[in-house]
Amino acid sequence: MSGEKAGSIIGWLWKIGRWLVLPVIGGGIVYQMNFAPVTVQGVSPTRQTIVSTVMGTGTLEARVSTTISPKIAGRISEVLADQGDTIEEGQLLVQLDDEELQQQVEIAQANLEASRAALQRLMADKNRAIAVFEQSKRHHARMQSLKEKNATTQEDVDRAVESLAVATADVNRAEAAITEGQKSLLAAEKTLEYHRARLADTIIKAPFGGIVVDRQREAGDIAVPGSAVLTVISTDILWISAWVDETEMSKLSVSQHARIAFRSQPDHDYPGTIIRLGKQADRETREFVVDVQVSKLPANWAVGQRAEVFIETQRQDNALTIPSSALHRRENEEGVFVIENGTAHWKAVTLGVRGRESVEVLEGLSESDVVLLVPTGQTVLTEGRRVRTP
Repeated sequence: MSGEKAGSIIGWLWKIGRWLVLPVIGGGIVYQMNFAPVTVQGVSPTRQTIVSTVMGTGTLEARVSTTISPKIAGRISEVLADQGDTIEEGQLLVQLDDEELQQQVEIAQANLEASRAALQRLMADKNRAIAVFEQSKRHHARMQSLKEKNATTQEDVDRAVESLAVATADVNRAEAAITEGQKSLLAAEKTLEYHRARLADTIIKAPFGGIVVDRQREAGDIAVPGSAVLTVISTDILWISAWVDETEMSKLSVSQHARIAFRSQPDHDYPGTIIRLGKQADRETREFVVDVQVSKLPANWAVGQRAEVFIETQRQDNALTIPSSALHRRENEEGVFVIENGTAHWKAVTLGVRGRESVEVLEGLSESDVVLLVPTGQTVLTEGRRVRTP
């Protein structure tokens, strides 16, 4: 056979082989996609305690917090508490310079003593005026009696009347002076009280027991009313003010238990309880505030630190559960794929409590079933698909 004929035959065979290979490859692909067994993980339903939770994110806050600031302007002499200090109710926290106010109190005290002495003198003047009045009254009566007997002159009677009128005026004037003196005494007492109150305002004490969380001023600074020197919180109630989606509102109520995970210790849970539900939702984020009291705090904590709260809304013990990732939805019905005779079959299930990673199955499965899990991104299971488990 010549070389040309051999080459022609080889080319012809190559063309035929190429057209035969393509269907074989395509058939292999179709078989692999539709008929070859798919390796998937299978799990059996297990019985365990399942808890349904509502999650919120918020910050640690104190229910009672106050800013320590002076009522009057002055120079700070001492700040007797520092950040992190535990304080008691009534404990001295800040002392202002009180030298000038001490002098004002002493001056007011002296004015009060002078007013008291002046009032005593006015009382003595009144007693003297009353004595003169009584004497003038008796003399006037005697002159009137003598006049009726024509034993005295009209001039003597007139002088007696004049003396009585002067004595009466002196008594009235003494009484008016006493009234004025009493008012002056009252003003002196109020002035002393005012200066003593201002002096007392130089001493700033703790309104309640708690912890100093911030210190803003030092000795020598000038403080004015409203300017913060210290920030103090009460540790009686510390809570997480957590923002929760408004769609969860119907599931929540006061006294529900929660677990708290601080971002400083994400692997450790702390117990908590709902003690207050917000009554106003944010109009943009559609969330509302839930205050969860913290029963126990980490060794190191700070007001304002972030935390997640998981509020328990349902709990079921000895529940038959499957992983949430095993659920499939078909025509608005939830179900799972189970393995039967090496093929996948879909089963509708009735669900109960939904947890974070598991869900309770009320009807549709037994502990002997094997539920199939398909990792994300791999082949979607279909009814009757051949499957195998590792």
